[in-house]
Amino acid sequence: MLEGTFLSHLVELRARMIRVIGVLMIGFLPCAFFARELYTLLAQPLLEKLPQGGQMIATDVATPFFVPMKVAMMMAFVVTLPHTLYQVWAFVAPGLYAHEKRMALPLVVGSSLLFFIGMAFAYFAALPVVFEFITYFAPEGVAVMTDISKYLSFVLSMFMAFGFTFEVPVFVIIMVRAGVITIEKLKEIRPYVIVGAFVIAAIFTPPDVISQFMLAVPLCLLYELGIIIAAMIVNKQSREASPDSKDNFTNSD
Repeated sequence: MLEGTFLSHLVELRARMIRVIGVLMIGFLPCAFFARELYTLLAQPLLEKLPQGGQMIATDVATPFFVPMKVAMMMAFVVTLPHTLYQVWAFVAPGLYAHEKRMALPLVVGSSLLFFIGMAFAYFAALPVVFEFITYFAPEGVAVMTDISKYLSFVLSMFMAFGFTFEVPVFVIIMVRAGVITIEKLKEIRPYVIVGAFVIAAIFTPPDVISQFMLAVPLCLLYELGIIIAAMIVNKQSREASPDSKDNFTNSD
């Protein structure tokens, strides 16, 4: 019986992975057609800070082809992220209670929006500051001409850092709803979270104080936002579990 259940879960997991990959490849096709334009757009924060006549370079033979294709794949991942998150949720949802399933849509939409906002914040706010700092301190006579492959790796790391940072409220809400941690404990460990935020910022951002603050401060604020939203959910759950509504809550499950 257990073996059959385990195999059925594996089959379902395989089916959902196929769907995720299929939708990702469908999204990749139009992005690949505009791969050159997408890379130019991605490189704009650096190109705007280079001295007049400054440019980027490609040191490997195949780099001018593969790097824009990687950008196209990244764009396809971003565009299809809501579908990917939905497939993940749909896989775990059968093991949840009815009141937990009702959180599916808000979590999927909220996670996607927060990740997009984090990437947008990195692109429009953090990267211009970082490149302004880097180009300003370049010694006289040194031409800043970054390899397009290394630039892509740097930008991707920044996008991931800010994208996952902006997911903090979702992580907090999930942990509280799952009973892993309480609101009181979240408030109690607040000083450690603040220190950890600046440590994370120091690891994932260049060695300038401004960009580190631009990652650490939103992380702390989003942690507080997660506590507020989680507390509202817990209070609502407590009201639903009160004696007047206990029977209705039980029947809904």
